[in-house]
Amino acid sequence: MEDCIFCKIVRNEIPSQRIYEDDRYLVFLDISPVNVGHALLIPRQHYADVDSTPPEVLAHLAKIAQKIAPAIVGATGAEAYNITINNGAAAGQMVSHVHLHLIPRFEDDGFHAWHGRKPYGEGEMAATAEKIKEELDRN
Repeated sequence: MEDCIFCKIVRNEIPSQRIYEDDRYLVFLDISPVNVGHALLIPRQHYADVDSTPPEVLAHLAKIAQKIAPAIVGATGAEAYNITINNGAAAGQMVSHVHLHLIPRFEDDGFHAWHGRKPYGEGEMAATAEKIKEELDRN
């Protein structure tokens, strides 16, 4: 049995504010939210990251997110929402248990997810696309 913090939440070993649960999935409020109502959607089964999560589990996470995120918007009076997955430490994944962030958003909330964008250099975009296609062909 996994010992990650989310698995402990699933087992009720750590308290959480649950807003949705069924036999395979759980949604609870993030203890360090971007905005009030920021929730985390997880499978009860432990999968470390997107790459190790079966496609059908990822698909069902999306289905639940489509139901829960609008409810969060309605409850918080938000104007929109983000659904994000941070996959791997370099991408900001802090808990090695696959999870979706459901983040209610407001026009001037100060959160800038796409800050610091970097344009491609001359010819770099086409070269990168080719490398990715070659990698896809290998897999």
